[in-house]
Amino acid sequence: MTAGTTVEAPDGTKVVLGEIGTRVVFENTRVRVWEVALDPGEAQGWHLHHNPYVVLCLSTSPCHMDWLDGSPARQLSETVGGSVYRPVSPVHMLTNDGDAPYRNRLIEVLDLGEEASGEPQVRDGDAAGALTASSGSGVPVRVVLEEDDVRVRHVIPEPDASYTWVTGATPSLVVDLDLETEATAGVRYLEAGETYELPAKSTRTSGYNIVELLYYGRA
Repeated sequence: MTAGTTVEAPDGTKVVLGEIGTRVVFENTRVRVWEVALDPGEAQGWHLHHNPYVVLCLSTSPCHMDWLDGSPARQLSETVGGSVYRPVSPVHMLTNDGDAPYRNRLIEVLDLGEEASGEPQVRDGDAAGALTASSGSGVPVRVVLEEDDVRVRHVIPEPDASYTWVTGATPSLVVDLDLETEATAGVRYLEAGETYELPAKSTRTSGYNIVELLYYGRA
């Protein structure tokens, strides 16, 4: 992490970098999960990513991203349950331009950045993860992002229904998208082959994102 590092803008201005999120809500040797929280009109400090990362939107509001090198600003319009995957990027900052709070979970993939060793991970088989339902109502899941490195599924459970995520040959994370779980962050990390029963919801909610780390086992 580079918070506290001083960098120089093209006009010679000295800028002290901040953190890439508001707080870390989960971390192990493979991933680091941040909460990014911006109230209306609030801006995040200049920061720099050293790891590829996945963004999961929890609460949406129009935002824009500025670049320290003077590149044109990027307008962002995210969808709750949607996802974006980004490689490392130049120094930038995010501003909430809307009237609603903006919240996300930002997952740094440390294996492809800070913790990259150049050695392939050990992977047993190629089985994909699967979501199963305890009833015959079907499984309300769709893929919202698929890259070479990661796959993200969005699950919107039926009220009071029970679903079980069966992790395949690669590790995964299950992230609760409902803000009432904010105190505990709602992040569950699973190794390959583990299973997890998603907590049942009494009403229809934003649901869950399931992030599969597809790069695992790839040379």
